[in-house]
Amino acid sequence: ASCLTKHFNDFNILMLGRLLGGVATSLLFSVFEAWLIRSHSDAKISKQQLSNSFSTASYGNSIIAIIAGLLANKAASATDMKHITGVVYIGGFLNPFDIALVALVVCGMLASTLWDENYGHSDAEDNENSSDDGRSAPNWYDGLKNAFIAASRSRDILLCGIISSLFEGSMYIFVFMWTPALTALMDKKEGDGDVKLPFGVIFSTFMVCCMAGSSLFSILIGKSKAQVVAVGVFAVASVAMGMVAFSSSGDVAFSAMNLFEMCVGMYFPVMGTMKGAIVPEDKRAAIYNLYRIPLNFIVLFSLLTDLTPKQSFQLNCSMLSVATVLQIILMKRRSLHDEQEEKVPSEVREQEAVPLSTDSEV
Repeated sequence: ASCLTKHFNDFNILMLGRLLGGVATSLLFSVFEAWLIRSHSDAKISKQQLSNSFSTASYGNSIIAIIAGLLANKAASATDMKHITGVVYIGGFLNPFDIALVALVVCGMLASTLWDENYGHSDAEDNENSSDDGRSAPNWYDGLKNAFIAASRSRDILLCGIISSLFEGSMYIFVFMWTPALTALMDKKEGDGDVKLPFGVIFSTFMVCCMAGSSLFSILIGKSKAQVVAVGVFAVASVAMGMVAFSSSGDVAFSAMNLFEMCVGMYFPVMGTMKGAIVPEDKRAAIYNLYRIPLNFIVLFSLLTDLTPKQSFQLNCSMLSVATVLQIILMKRRSLHDEQEEKVPSEVREQEAVPLSTDSEV
């Protein structure tokens, strides 16, 4: 529906399309990941394989993005935009949205036929208990309310949400600003003020770097824990954004952007792995949506304050530096948590090995 609204030259319809697109984006970054983690749990697959699944998904996303970028570039230039009737238009830059519409319908059909539904055990049990006790069904906002309570009471969940919002906020700002930043630097280098960059090729290059990042993650996760890898990802991304912000060379800025895209390729599998271990299963989708609230505020702040590309990348550098510090704190907390979990089984085994004293022995 969001893709269809692009054919109308009407502000209200376009705003409705953006609203629908926001809902779809929220579902994209919550439902699919929650379903994948739950399916791994039901199939009793190891956590190591979950990390590999996220890495493979990130790698596949990059391949599809490269193909989509090249296809959209061809489709947009295939025909001119034409006025049909009233406020309806077709062709030109609308062609990629039509292709996306077909792809989304196919994906929806495949998901509805091939996937098993995940209702969440806790919610099902709560509904059964409420019906048995004669109590009313839960309200529509109870899921978000319980998710907010869980996030506020667990420091690990809260840190995970802040870190993901900071990184993804910097990622969205980068999406908005890399085009004007590169254009300004190349105009300054050439001096003619009319430089036309091959944006489709540049975008494809970014996606190749994302593929390299996801492949690098699959190598590192076998040697280090996800929370340790995440520290390096955020630190390198912060340095890359600093290079873009303070560099006066288009070549250096472009190289730093590619480095940041490698970090993006590593981020999604590493954050998916950490969320899978930290966020409780019965509140996963709701908490993932809560994580997007501060993210949206970060993006709105960047757009409404009319920051220059340089200021935007400085903001990115600052946010990623904060994310690095918070990730170090989270890494230490998770390491302590893992140590405690490793001690519990050994202590239980020791207690079971010691025979209980009887009254006669006393």
